[in-house]
Amino acid sequence: MRIVCVGGGPAGLYFSILMKKADPSHEVIVLERNGPHDTFGFGVVFSDATLDNLEAADPESLEAIRARFYHWDDIDIHYAGEVLSSAGHGFAGMSRLALLRILDARARTLGVDIRYHTDLGEDGGDPLAAPELAGADLILAGDGVNSRIRDAHADHFGPDVDVRPNRFVWLGTTRPFPAFTFYFKENQHGVWRVHAYQY
Repeated sequence: MRIVCVGGGPAGLYFSILMKKADPSHEVIVLERNGPHDTFGFGVVFSDATLDNLEAADPESLEAIRARFYHWDDIDIHYAGEVLSSAGHGFAGMSRLALLRILDARARTLGVDIRYHTDLGEDGGDPLAAPELAGADLILAGDGVNSRIRDAHADHFGPDVDVRPNRFVWLGTTRPFPAFTFYFKENQHGVWRVHAYQY
């Protein structure tokens, strides 16, 4: 079976790992429009339940992930000058770039063909008509929130896209937060929310 994953983010890379593990004879290709060290955002967070699922699916990649993450059990919520703390949740944070490198290495070890700087549909044409997808038995559209595949075939997929007015920015600090930390603050511009964590 020839399987092509369009998108080399965590979803596409992990899917490629699972497909290659399911049947090593599968030809599995990942096509990513950006470079191998390009990423958007700083960190990713996993719940303990998600980590359990990753362990069941691929213990080898989870071992490498565990070596790179910071784990915490508490959540601190800051609002109106008070802090509400809650324990026993279990989360882990790590660098998104480190995660991508781990998944890339694991996929390559299994024999996945990863091709960076491969942009389908950049000319405005149908990305599914790209020659890189010729002969594919299965195509995974893992090309992100602004998926060209989803947009080009919206009539078929029937997505319900609801763009919200929220603004989002990633910021970094050298302050180590001991818990998964949330701040809420209101002013004349509306509600501001911060979620902060170590990785």
